[in-house]
Amino acid sequence: MKAVILAGGLGTRISEETADKPKPMVLIDGKPILWHLMKIFSQQGINDFVLALGYRSDVIKRWVLDLNDLGGSIQIDTLTRKVSHLQQTVDLDWKVTALETGLTTMTGGRIAQSMRAFPNERLIVTYGDGLANVSIEKLLSFHEKHGKLATLTAVRPPARFGHLVLDENQVSHFGEKNQSDTGWINGGFFVLEPKVLDYISSDSEPFEAGALPKLALEGQLMAYQHDGFWQPMDTLREKQELEKFAQLETPPWLEIVN
Repeated sequence: MKAVILAGGLGTRISEETADKPKPMVLIDGKPILWHLMKIFSQQGINDFVLALGYRSDVIKRWVLDLNDLGGSIQIDTLTRKVSHLQQTVDLDWKVTALETGLTTMTGGRIAQSMRAFPNERLIVTYGDGLANVSIEKLLSFHEKHGKLATLTAVRPPARFGHLVLDENQVSHFGEKNQSDTGWINGGFFVLEPKVLDYISSDSEPFEAGALPKLALEGQLMAYQHDGFWQPMDTLREKQELEKFAQLETPPWLEIVN
């Protein structure tokens, strides 16, 4: 089964990091967030990836070419141009398709092009700028049981602001708002059947404003509720939070409970 990662957006909300690279290439603990995202899938047995590219696709393609070549130590003979790997520390059994989907293409178009490139296949699709410990086994089981065309993963947004309890104008409680106090939002990690392609009108259509409302209207969209870890990277503060998590022996996005 293939995991499609939407990796072509401009990343304007974190422009401090994306002037010279696409958002999925922003580093978290020395590795692109894209690498961490792919590890979530590979840890659960999915090693076939489609990267739907657009903005600065060259950066991602160069990184893909170097995936198994930049680990450990190397020795270079400048006369013969021979490169010897003295110690190889990276051994990834990944198949990666870097798919050019267009600079101005929206999420719906990137998904549609991925579906046309691999017709008649069920795909898992997610965004290239967020990490979560979603159980792929549970997600697929949920999708297969309901039999609809599409499943999205519903998550609770992380708390961003201090939570106040007021008694008229007096603050009776101040603290961090819990994720469980908020509603559900779209967290990506879609499971899509091939017929979803029929619901995407054009490359210029966002998946969230086009196909998803149509699918919902026809009763073909279901939500898998994920109560575990989920963290986007829309701001520098969120990037810094992910970097702290990455320092742990097992980052929370790799703590999968099946």
